[in-house]
Amino acid sequence: MRRGGTGAGGGGAGAGVRAGRAGSRGWAVAAYGRGRRAVYGPGRPGYENRAAPRGGPDTRGAGVVRRTAGGRIGAMAEALDPTAWGATPYDALLLLSFGGPEGPEDVVPFLENVTRGRGIPRERLKEVGQHYFLFGGVSPINGQNRELLEALRTDFAGHGLDLPVYWGNRNWAPYLTDTLREMVKDGRRRIAVLCTSAYASYSGCRQYRENLADALAVLEAEGLQVPVVDKLRHYFNHPGFVEPMIDGVLRSLAELPEDVREGAHLAFTTHSIPVSAADTSGAPEAHGDGGAYVAEHLDVAALIHAAVRERTGVDHAWRLVYQSRSGAPHIPWLEPDICDHLEAEHAAGVPAVVMVPIGFVSDHMEVLYDLDTEATAKAAELGLPVRRSPTVGSDPRFAAAVRELVLERAAVERGEQPARCVLGSLGASHDVCPVGCCPARAPRPAAAGS
Repeated sequence: MRRGGTGAGGGGAGAGVRAGRAGSRGWAVAAYGRGRRAVYGPGRPGYENRAAPRGGPDTRGAGVVRRTAGGRIGAMAEALDPTAWGATPYDALLLLSFGGPEGPEDVVPFLENVTRGRGIPRERLKEVGQHYFLFGGVSPINGQNRELLEALRTDFAGHGLDLPVYWGNRNWAPYLTDTLREMVKDGRRRIAVLCTSAYASYSGCRQYRENLADALAVLEAEGLQVPVVDKLRHYFNHPGFVEPMIDGVLRSLAELPEDVREGAHLAFTTHSIPVSAADTSGAPEAHGDGGAYVAEHLDVAALIHAAVRERTGVDHAWRLVYQSRSGAPHIPWLEPDICDHLEAEHAAGVPAVVMVPIGFVSDHMEVLYDLDTEATAKAAELGLPVRRSPTVGSDPRFAAAVRELVLERAAVERGEQPARCVLGSLGASHDVCPVGCCPARAPRPAAAGS
């Protein structure tokens, strides 16, 4: 089983850590040979070594703008000025998400869509759906996506970017195929796609691209003109994604009782996935112990921790932990689970914990149930004070980040080499998924990459 990375007070770092120069965020990058990096804090044991390379010739060195959390670079806005070329060649943006039920009668049909082809009986799906029924059968993800949709439209309009934004889901209305059909009938021919998943993995990237391929095949069978679709790069380390989470952690720490605040630990959480899927996540050169999925989350956790330490003067211990495991119990998934972690923290005498859901763009069911309900109940049972920091949601900085990502990719498609805004040690992700990236167990056609 794979364990989450740790901050101060955690397990030992991998063998071979070499000294590096601490950057402006108080942490350093040490090379491990080709494609190997470690993130660690000065005087801080326990940061794990992970493979973390990036595919594509334009993702490192020149053309990559690294900036400290909370900082802004005026040249970025100037370099990606929408009044020059706009989003050419794109004529629309598609917000592509998972989908969720909007009433009790939707729950089982929604779960049938999610588990399509697995032969799970309806009675079992009703049991699984209890999480949704606790909230009236309504998933918050749809409301969150409507808010993000409006935030994107507001940001685009406010910055002179004339680009319509549509919304489609994999598993519930508005369905992806229906939205693409609407876009084609509206005359859209070249579409940029933003997935509400920030990290590399099969379920968070390639599966979306497979769904895009399926939807495009339906349009072709209907005799419609099939548009060109380009998925925007992973944005886990874009400042507009990271900075709102930093502020959220600071607010959550401030909400803790003063007598436990300084000793509080940070538990960075993300969706657990099978170890085999993690190990093959990202481009082939990233495959290995945890793959790009774990490396990217560790990088974001280290960024947030460093920024919090810089702003508060307190060095909170931290760990990457997991939640929302599903599937057969004999298949290894990423560990530790958040509830197990809370028990361990309590046993170790930790006075409080802030749960930071870095793996999620918005407060959907995995956040509301697994953290706000289940993990919070576990903490109450233990007598352990906890707070859960907010996800990015429709924060204006995230909407601005999406605009930057659209303009950046548009510039690439016009043959330019735009600067790429990133934080951390991993550089910008590839624009087009290469061969072998997040492979499926059963190969299927995928759009926007190999």
